[in-house]
Amino acid sequence: MPSGEKVIVGMSGGVDSSVAAYLLKKEGYDVAGVFMKNWDEKDEFGECTAAADLEDVRNVCENLDIPYYNVNFEKEYYDRVFSYFLKEYKKGRTPNPDVLCNSEIKFKAFLDYSLKLGAKMIATGHYVRTEKTCDGVYLKKGTDKSKDQSYFLCMLSQGQISKALFPVGDLKKSEVRKIANELSLSVANKKDSTGICFIGERRFRDFLKTFIPAMPGDIKTLDNKKVGTHEGLMYYTLGQRRGLGIGGAGTGERWFVVDKDLKNNILYVIQGEGKELYSKALKATDINFITKKPNDGKLKAKFRYRQPDQDITAEFDGEKAYVKFKERQRAVTPGQYVVFYDGEICLGGGIIDEVEF
Repeated sequence: MPSGEKVIVGMSGGVDSSVAAYLLKKEGYDVAGVFMKNWDEKDEFGECTAAADLEDVRNVCENLDIPYYNVNFEKEYYDRVFSYFLKEYKKGRTPNPDVLCNSEIKFKAFLDYSLKLGAKMIATGHYVRTEKTCDGVYLKKGTDKSKDQSYFLCMLSQGQISKALFPVGDLKKSEVRKIANELSLSVANKKDSTGICFIGERRFRDFLKTFIPAMPGDIKTLDNKKVGTHEGLMYYTLGQRRGLGIGGAGTGERWFVVDKDLKNNILYVIQGEGKELYSKALKATDINFITKKPNDGKLKAKFRYRQPDQDITAEFDGEKAYVKFKERQRAVTPGQYVVFYDGEICLGGGIIDEVEF
């Protein structure tokens, strides 16, 4: 029994963090909830979605009889996450702000805030697990493989992981909802949030236009034949087939984005699932290892969330890595993360910088 050790739970207003708070209290922890407001977002009716989520947190905390706090991290989020997001899109890359949000906000700003409140640990509703070993604390995949979120925590440090608890990591999503229903929590059947938090339900292009001026240009085939006009290179990612506006030109097969020429503002496409979509290796930067650095050689890796682990060979050089794929990979995208695994253990990750074909 934890004998009243103080733990603060990052509560989003969703079912996962709500059940996490309940499980910790049940184990004997002194639990409090914190709602982090990271972005001022309104829905299609002009209502602040953060206010609705905060109300859900309040209801849950009253139901569980635990205190809750409301903290504003909008400045920290803008400075540490959103500004990076914009910078990457201006460079024609496709960033993943959720990974950065975890390392900079949920497990840094929130952790610092919680420690000042006297907490020994923080907790979240992420579907991951940890294991203490002689090498340190390992980050492991969640039991529910369809909900595993270790990919998004790949850039955490040993210090961050060692102060974090993940109460729902051993559960399946169906079990979490069952617990919430048994407790009559108001969020028991609340829909899971999807997508990037600061975009909400708006069209991505409409959102991005408010921050980065659109620069239309030519869509061309690899043999330099113009087949259409794009709205701005920032709106497209490698492997994309929808929203190109080309229609059934050419052979009638689907078109796919295969490259971007930032200097000349050209979007390159191919028709059909061609070899140009598949790469053999990548170079990554800003490599982070959660525990100790693995030896060079054979490992597993993901290049996007929900992708099955892929066989790779990796060579590490400080904060850089050269990753060669056993099988060619489709639409590996600069700006996204490569995340390394050894079985159930998430070793860490880094930012995909270049792709080799």
